[in-house]
Amino acid sequence: MVIYKAYIRPHWEYCVQAWSPHFIKDIDCLEQIQRRATKLVKGLKKWTYEDRLKHLGLQSLKKRRLRGDLIEVYKILNGKERVDTAKFFQLASDTHGLRGHLQKLFKPRCRTTVRKTFFSNRIIDEWNRLPQYVIDLSSVNVFKNRLDEAWKDMGIYSWEATSLINKYKYK
Repeated sequence: MVIYKAYIRPHWEYCVQAWSPHFIKDIDCLEQIQRRATKLVKGLKKWTYEDRLKHLGLQSLKKRRLRGDLIEVYKILNGKERVDTAKFFQLASDTHGLRGHLQKLFKPRCRTTVRKTFFSNRIIDEWNRLPQYVIDLSSVNVFKNRLDEAWKDMGIYSWEATSLINKYKYK
């Protein structure tokens, strides 16, 4: 598993915000490779995929892409990346009465399915769902830890399918 984590998975996750798959067939194709890799571990071949992931301390690639997208949004909004925030996101102008945090993003309307799958559009709903204590941090590592804690509290690390992860499945 160390070889898989060190040499294979980083290739799939490099610049995933730009090339993230949105067709179910592409998502399943990538996930199938991880399924096969987890079967190579001695004694786990007959286990279900979810049980193998849990035993090995891994997440599905869909969850990792979602987590990577949220980390990138945090970096962009907090000036940790050398990009113009306005080119990607626009803060919601009317945050009065909104639940959650104060860095809610405005979601523009999209006429095409292709535009909906762009990084700057597909991640807005997930970002706006995060609680305030996850957003108000100065360190990327602390953000990652708090994000994981918030997801555990929301039940997202449960091994059954979640609506948040299924949002990545575009037809």
